[in-house]
Parts: sequence; C-alpha cells; structure tokens
Amino acid sequence: MANSQQMANAIRALAMDAVQQANSGHPGAPMGMADMAVALWGRHLKHNPANPQWADRDRFVLSNGHASMLLYALLHLTGYDLPLQELKNFRQLHSKTAGHPEHGITPGVETTTGPLGQGITNAVGFALAEKLLAKEFNREGHAVVDHHTYVFLGDGCLMEGISQEALSLAGAWKLNKLIALYDDNGISIDGQVAPWFIDDTPARLRACGWNVIGPVDGHDVEAVADAIALAKGSTDKPSFIVCKTAIGRGSPNRANTAKAHGEPLGADEITLTRNAIGWSHAPFEIPAEVYADWDARAQGSEREADWQQRFDAYAAAHPELASEFTRRMAGDLPKHFAQVAVDLVVHSHTAAQTVASRKASQMALEVFTAQLPELLGGSADLTGSNLTNTKSTPALRFDEAGEVVQVEVAVGERTVHVGGRHINYGVREFGMAAIMNGIALHGGFIPYGGTFLTFSDYSRNAIRMAALMKQRVIHVFTHDSIGLGEDGPTHQSIEHAASLRLIPGLDVWRPADTVETAVAWSVALSNRNRPTALLLSRQNLAYLPKRDLGDISRGAYILSEPQDVGLKKKAQAVIIATGSEVQLAVAAQKLLAESKVAVRVVSMPSTTTFDREDVRYKRLVLPEGLPRIAVEAGVTDFWWKYGCAAVVGIDTFGESAPAPVLFEHFGFTPENVAATVRAALRRRR
Repeated sequence: MANSQQMANAIRALAMDAVQQANSGHPGAPMGMADMAVALWGRHLKHNPANPQWADRDRFVLSNGHASMLLYALLHLTGYDLPLQELKNFRQLHSKTAGHPEHGITPGVETTTGPLGQGITNAVGFALAEKLLAKEFNREGHAVVDHHTYVFLGDGCLMEGISQEALSLAGAWKLNKLIALYDDNGISIDGQVAPWFIDDTPARLRACGWNVIGPVDGHDVEAVADAIALAKGSTDKPSFIVCKTAIGRGSPNRANTAKAHGEPLGADEITLTRNAIGWSHAPFEIPAEVYADWDARAQGSEREADWQQRFDAYAAAHPELASEFTRRMAGDLPKHFAQVAVDLVVHSHTAAQTVASRKASQMALEVFTAQLPELLGGSADLTGSNLTNTKSTPALRFDEAGEVVQVEVAVGERTVHVGGRHINYGVREFGMAAIMNGIALHGGFIPYGGTFLTFSDYSRNAIRMAALMKQRVIHVFTHDSIGLGEDGPTHQSIEHAASLRLIPGLDVWRPADTVETAVAWSVALSNRNRPTALLLSRQNLAYLPKRDLGDISRGAYILSEPQDVGLKKKAQAVIIATGSEVQLAVAAQKLLAESKVAVRVVSMPSTTTFDREDVRYKRLVLPEGLPRIAVEAGVTDFWWKYGCAAVVGIDTFGESAPAPVLFEHFGFTPENVAATVRAALRRRR
C-alpha cells in the first residue's frame, strides 16, 4: 500500500532542497500542492513516462508555473527522463529544470508556463482539441481519443484577466474533460490576498458554466482523489475543484506566509521542516520505497500498450481514419499540399485580381481549408472583417448536452456532415491567442485566428509564448495601417509591424497582393516550428506583375527593374516596400524613369524570412553600393538596420479620415516617394 504522506513529503523535500541549492525559486507552492499532486498523479493521471508524446495521454498543465519544482519532482519520481542531477541543477544554465517549466526542454512538460493565466487558457485549448478530435475520429466501439486535461492553478492565474476569457469559453464549449484544481491558499508575493482579491471564486465559476466541487481539504489526499473522480463523471461541464491549502505546508515558521512564496526557506528552516514532517533523509535523498510508490513506468506502459492494441483494431476497421489521425497528430501536411500551394499561387498570378489582402487571405483559405481538415479557424468577434471563415469551415457549435453540432458541407459533388471548424471567440484576443497555443500543443490541428492588427497588443504575450514554444499558430491581423481610414488612430497600426518583427522566432508577413498572400499562407502552413503573423489590408490592392514567382517565399525579391519601365540602364537606387506601399514604390519608379532615374523595386513581404537568407541572396536583392529607400506605413526606426539612406514612414499616430486622404496627408504618394529617392541620390553625390 502506497504511503501517500511520504509521497507528498518527497515532493516537499525535493522542492525545498532544489530551491535552497539554487538560492532562487518558489518552494511554498510545491509544498502546499504536494498532496493534490499525489491525488492526481498517484491515483488518476493516465500517462507513460517512457513516451511523453503518447497521443492519448492525459494532459497536465501547471498554470502557476512558478511552482515548477512540483512538476520537476513529479516527472523525476514517476520515471521520466529527468535524473536527480537535473533537479540539483535547478535554475542553472542549460539544465532541463528552468525556473519555469519549458515545453520542448523538459520531457513531460506539456506547455511553457510562467506568465500567469496562460496555463489555464492553454488547457482550454487542449481540452477543446481533444473534444473535436474525439468527435471526428472516434467510431462506435473505437474510442481512440479519450483523455482528460488537468490543470493546477492559483490565485495569480485567477487575478489575470485572461483567466476570465478562458473560463467563460470553457463553460460555453461544455468541455467536460477539463478539470482544474485550484490551490486556494490566499497568499501571493505581496502577502495575504484578501485586501485586493475578494472574488467569490466558486460563484464566478458557476456563473461561467462550470461544475464546482468543494472546497475540499487540499492536504487530504483521499478527499482530493474523490473530488477528481466526481469531476470525471461530468458529462456537460468543465470541473473546478477548490482545494484549501497552506502555502509552504510543513514549514513551522514559513507556512501560510508570503515568505514561503518566492525565496529559499533557509538551512535552519529546512532542518525544522524535515523534523516537522518526519523526513530524516539527506538533501536530494529519496528512499527506495518512496520511488517504488511513485514509479508509473510499468502502469504507463501497460496503458499505452492497451491503447495501441485498441488503435490497431481501429486501424483494421477504419484504415483511412487511422492513417489520417496518425498524420495529423504527427503534424505532417498531406502529401499533395505542395502541389495545392503551387496551383494556388499560379492561379492567383493568372487571375491578377485587385482585392484587399484580407480578401486574398480568404481566397487562399478557401483552397487550403478544403484540402487540410486540420485547419481550425476563428476570429475575435470580427469574422466579417477578418474574413477567416470559408465554405469548408462552418461555425463551431455545441448542443445542450455538450455534443459538437454536425452541419452539412459540400465536398465536391458530395454532401457530408462535419463539426464546425470556425470558432467565434468573442471579444477575447488574448484568450484566443493562448487557446490557439493549447490547440497547437495538443496536436491534430493547425489553429488560426483573426483580429485587427492594432489589437495584437492585447494578445502579444501569447504570441510571444507561441514563438518561445515553436508552435505552428497563425495570426490573421487585418486592417494593418492608416489605410483602414475613418476608424482613426485607435484602430490604425503604426508601430505594430515593427514590434511583432522583434519577437524572436515569429514570422511576420505583410503581402502586397493576391500572389504574395497565397505564398505567405503556404509558408505559414509549412512552418511547423514557428508561428506566423499575417498583416493584411482593409483597402483593395492592385495585382503587381511579377518577373518570377519562385523567390517570393524567401521574404524579399526583385519585383521590378528599370528595364521593366522602359529604362535601359542599371539601377541607381533600390526602393524597398511592403504591403500596400509596394504599389506606391512601383508608381514612383515610373515617375523617376520619366526623368531618367533608374530604380529597382524590391517587395519585402517578410523581413523575418528574408533575414534568414544567405548573404549571397541578400546581396543579390539589395546590392551593396546602391542607396536604399524603404517605404512602409509604419514607424521608421525599424528600417535603418537595412542600411537605408531614407525611409518614408509614419512616426506619429494616425488620423480619422478616408484612406486616400490619409495617405496623401502623411506623404504616402508616388510623388513624395520619388522626391525622397531624388534627395537620397543628391546627398550621395
């Protein structure tokens, strides 16, 4: 019979020892949640330490990521590839035990948590993905997708505004396999939270459509385990278990105080704590019998083997479904994707349509969503403006029982019944972005979602987390400049393109026409290890004739040479432009040609992609010795890194007026671009 108290004390000991050795960290939360962890990981969690990527494992999210030593202790004790030495190296350079859990670094860590509130929101994405995949792939007698998402969270997560966005959506979507355990200890860094956090949390959760259980004694393993069992029986609501705990449980002088939160206990207090909890072992020493009680390897292997046997039977009965499920969980695109992408680009080139790039995006999505069932779209209450919906992606809806509503969709000459693939996130940009991260992390879907570019500020931290975790998440940001017109400076993006380009690992595309938009989508879908932001116009953009289609995917390419406007001489300068301003660059090139000034026009739809190119290609596109003039309806500071002689940009906020009036007012005219080029050439001479 497992000794639950010693199992919990092992977590407490490892947490306080690791934090003490690092002289940095948060021992209180792991010590307070240790019994909750025994109840979940020791009694309920379905996982296999030998295979952290097993498709049907339960997902566990530690939303209060500062309690990272709780998770590291659990992974080590249950048998993951996280040796004791890594716990001794807690918070040290190149260790697998960073200050906050990091996906892709530590085996068994499902998502990177640290910014509070995003973990619970990622968990909503996990649970939604599970529910949609189960509906799509399970068949009678074959439940190959059947797992829960568990999340630990604390007061800090609930104080962050994103939590309300996530909790509300989880209730609306009736995610009954989402189970949250609330570490209700009443302490944060500044002390007792009562003066600034008076929410009736259970009432709040009930109002959001959750099944609330408790409060229960968070230090009573049996009570917590029973509460989890009760939560697993919910058929139409996510569950929220209130666990009353003491932060720093076991510490005679630090328990229930802010002192236990974010600093080592100290050698003397650790000695007192060891005595108080009856743990006589040396630092980082775990008795063999405790390891045996925690060891989940044999049970995990049996559970996965049982699932594999059932999946093999499923594959025999439904081979096409099994093959498709395997492909999608691996994150592979269909074999015919490359040809679909090429055909789309060629068609866009041939059609040469004049449309807004947001419309060009929808045209590309019509093709891709019809061919890629893993594309799961959405919008933050701006579907009609972002144009993220297609004929293949009906709205996602749930019935009163929590089942995914099936709708009729035409596939060629056939009519099929499918679940919705376009999510109405409501006015929740941050929540949408973090939920999409969870969907991508779960596997089986490529999520994309839309809002206005100026509102990327709301979702920025979740975009950053997608880049940090190297997740294929696609953000559709429309209304990308002063070109949106009358809505005015609150909605007009000025600094946003440059700001997003600063996020390491995020690809940013600002296409100039239908072809560049099609290429941007193709590259975004192919980028399995990085997120993408597509910056799209509200106003129509004329198609720009291309010398070649092959180099667009490299982020920048030669759009037009002097010969293309009837000037038989070498370029004297290069105009670099993005998005809606490329047409200004082309018009300026023609004006300059009339006075025998030869200019090359370079369209640079993705600076981030171009920056990864080799030096040879960069010099081919931007020859050394020629003055460069950048044109973009945004802040000028960004462009100086390309060695520009001048930048036509905007370093103030916009104004409220029709778009043509604004472009002229701020100097975005062919005449001003041409004049800027001439001035740069005069300075050079």
